[in-house]
Amino acid sequence: MPEHIPPPEPGPAPHSAPTPTPDPGLFGPDSVTWHLHSDPMMWVAGIRALYLQALHPRAVRGVMENSDFRKDAWGRLMRTAGFVGTTTYGTTEVAEKAGARVRKIHTMLKATDPQTGERYGVDDPELLLWVHCAEIDSYLHVVRRSGIRLTDAQADRYVDEHRQSARLVGLDPDDVPASTAELAAYFAKVRPELAVGADARAVDDFLQCPPTHPLLVPARALLWRRVANLAYASLPPYAHALYGRAAPQPAAVTRRLVLTGTMLRRVPARVRWQLPPRHILRAMARLGPGSRPAPYGLRRRNAILDGPGRAQRSNGGDSGRWRTRG
Repeated sequence: MPEHIPPPEPGPAPHSAPTPTPDPGLFGPDSVTWHLHSDPMMWVAGIRALYLQALHPRAVRGVMENSDFRKDAWGRLMRTAGFVGTTTYGTTEVAEKAGARVRKIHTMLKATDPQTGERYGVDDPELLLWVHCAEIDSYLHVVRRSGIRLTDAQADRYVDEHRQSARLVGLDPDDVPASTAELAAYFAKVRPELAVGADARAVDDFLQCPPTHPLLVPARALLWRRVANLAYASLPPYAHALYGRAAPQPAAVTRRLVLTGTMLRRVPARVRWQLPPRHILRAMARLGPGSRPAPYGLRRRNAILDGPGRAQRSNGGDSGRWRTRG
């Protein structure tokens, strides 16, 4: 009979490879940015940012000399929105690559000072800082004023988070405002440099009446102009004075922003997020359902900076005094 061979001793169970942790990107679902940037009022905020940015003569001259703004303004708006979506919801690698592309392009562009004739680079840190602060103030101001309730600490945290986006375009984060108080101080400092010249007038004219297909002219008058006028109305009083139009009553502007925000937010988020390039849906697929942005829930979340600390009872950034008591 064959010799009995005992079965082999059971060895240790094979170790399964650990599941890699999905990359949340530069901000991630725990940030204020993740939730705020999903709000549809960001489009109104983007137009406000254009109005504000155009008040810096050197910054707007850089745009005019290096892009066909009048013929490709829609493309410029979409590229800006794409950059914000990519850096907010993309992976760290994708966001860093997007920033590297922007920095490379900026190093190759020059412009001429409309007053002195001096040639300068559009990657001048002072100009990059102005563009950055005008954007961040506009995003925070419009979304907050239209009904998304944030604590003051969360507003500070939002400004602080965007020192990351400032770094992507070539700024030293230590030179960028890290709170709403610092943002307001920056605007107070730079205000004497602001003016409305021919370039700012061209931006204003375009935003009031952008070129479009003849069949879309009625829609431009009915929809676009109302949105552009609302974005303009939400500017700080000194901007209205520079553009030469009377500042509307703050309470009336706030009501219009709240009404517009309420209407836009009634469109289901899943429908809005289907629009290309679907940054948010791709981020949720990568990180799971717990990463779904929820701007209305921000105030209920525990902000890191809530309570005593940097947060001040203010309107935030360059927003002016638009809040009512209580």
